This record gives sequence, structure tokens and C-alpha cells, in this order.
Amino acid sequence: MKTPLARPPARRIDARRVVIAGTAAWLLGFLVLLPFWGWLGAHGHRVWLWTCLAGAGLGVLGYLLMAKHRREGRAP
Repeated sequence: MKTPLARPPARRIDARRVVIAGTAAWLLGFLVLLPFWGWLGAHGHRVWLWTCLAGAGLGVLGYLLMAKHRREGRAP
């Protein structure tokens, strides 16, 4: 009979840094793809550009929501 693996202790992380890094990555992807507007459109890949923009926008909204929760005392 196998014994269950011991779980490592949970670590606290600063979720704001994670959200900022992810948002920055999506924004960087948008800025890198922006000069290729014509090529992306000609090959049917312009959705890549809008996906990056949507990711950055959702990251900003997520950060604002986390800031609101922190102000209201709902986050540690």
C-alpha cells in the first residue's frame, strides 16, 4: 500500500506582482504584434493582436478589483 505524498507548506505570494507581470506580458505581446497589422490581416491572424489587447485589459481590470478588495480589507 502506498503512503500519500506529504504536501509542502503553502506559501503566501503577492498576487499583485503576478497580475502586473501577466498584464505587462500581454501588453508587450500587443506592442510587438502591432507593427505587423497588415501581415496579420492578410493571413487571417489579426485575432492574435486583439487577444493580447484583451489580456492586457482584463489584467488591468483584475488589478483594479484586487486594489478595491485590499482597500475594503477583504485581502490580507
